[in-house]
Amino acid sequence: MGVRREVYDEYEAAGRLKVSVAAWRWATGSRLVPPADAGPGRWSRAVMEACDPEAVRAALRGPIGAGAAADRLTEALGVPLPILRPRVTASAIGHLVKAGLLVYLGGEAEFPDVHPDQVAALARRRDLPALLDRHVPLGPDQAARRLGVRRTDFDLITGRLGWLSPVGSVDIDYKRQGGVTTVPLYSAEDVALLEVVHPAVDWRAVRMVAAGRRSPLAALEPVPPGGDRLLLAGVARIAGVGRAAVVNWRRRHPDFPAPVAGTDVHPQFDGRQIVAWLLTHDKIEVPVGPTVGSLVVAGADGAARSFRLDDPWLSLAEDAADTDCLSAWAGDEDADALAELAAGASGATVSRLTAPGTGPLAVLGEARLTERFRSGSGGLRIRVEWPARLRGAASERLVGGVVRHGTAYAAPGGNCGCRRFDCGGVDPVAWCREHGDTAQPVIAQLPRVRMEPSRQGLEVRGCGQAQHFSFV
Repeated sequence: MGVRREVYDEYEAAGRLKVSVAAWRWATGSRLVPPADAGPGRWSRAVMEACDPEAVRAALRGPIGAGAAADRLTEALGVPLPILRPRVTASAIGHLVKAGLLVYLGGEAEFPDVHPDQVAALARRRDLPALLDRHVPLGPDQAARRLGVRRTDFDLITGRLGWLSPVGSVDIDYKRQGGVTTVPLYSAEDVALLEVVHPAVDWRAVRMVAAGRRSPLAALEPVPPGGDRLLLAGVARIAGVGRAAVVNWRRRHPDFPAPVAGTDVHPQFDGRQIVAWLLTHDKIEVPVGPTVGSLVVAGADGAARSFRLDDPWLSLAEDAADTDCLSAWAGDEDADALAELAAGASGATVSRLTAPGTGPLAVLGEARLTERFRSGSGGLRIRVEWPARLRGAASERLVGGVVRHGTAYAAPGGNCGCRRFDCGGVDPVAWCREHGDTAQPVIAQLPRVRMEPSRQGLEVRGCGQAQHFSFV
């Protein structure tokens, strides 16, 4: 007579229920069966007798390999992939399993099999980019992509400048290309924070460097070993506050890092400790990607298409006789489609341009794709230009969708069709003979108009009154 088994490991549990080990792992990971009650990875006989084998068997759909899971998460990041996002690799799935975000269902620990439904749920999370930054380390090429720079620029950051140190390494067997190579791994969060920690660097210029050109980073002074020190003013620059605010933090928070050098008047703090404290207390945030805008363009034949713009940069002319300019990172397919729409004799019409922090903008025609620039890191940046006199505010309430007087100019526009008001002032009125009664601004004549740039946009003043246009 056999010995009655009282405790089961995962293999024995799967055998008793006559299901696969992967199905049992998913059942435990998804809480379909009770957690281990007889020790780590071990279940009692009572738990086994209460399990429904058919429910356990039916719960597993798949599993899928790490490569397929990685492709699904990459697709969730956007198509085309944003300029500051590397592809999710199969090894990243192993890190997500270690972080408890996915259930291990079998295969190699570094490249595990996982459940497709759980991958789909992870792909739908709005904080997916932040989760990847927090849990998935990056190799040098991936880190350069995450920062949006050339690999040579990233080597400057980790080598001569000493701004980053590896958090681990992995051995890769290239076989015919030289055998096993040890590749350093870097924290994706540390990589993303470089823009915050080094605000004096013109990161836009670094990303725009062409292949073969000298990097702006080459002119910077390296950090000596153990010399990552910050004064109070440096801490304030990172946090985007005044020096007095940092002094107040030191006084109010007992856990504020203690000085490691300097004097009582000019204390110096360890840079890593300061960044960790600022993150913990929500004084800074990890950038998760570029600013994303949306551009809807119609060609001469009326065909329209929507385009995603990464890191859009809009420059609006102050004179209606000048030219407005929009530049942004885009995919090759989008750039080709935009060039085709704008290739006609009358150019393209911008039905709507929106980006976080801006108002909707429209252009009545003559929009042209004037430049396609390939940076040294491989990103494609495009430039679209149009006559400033054709610019207006996008509106869904009016026929044609554009209020031509919705944006201020320094002089009347030649295409202004309004017979009651011209475009020489900036006093918004509620009625216009051309547009009728509308909540969108039209412009009445005011003398002595001047335009002043502000941090959020363009502020236009006249006769003691002001109107703000937050288009940049």
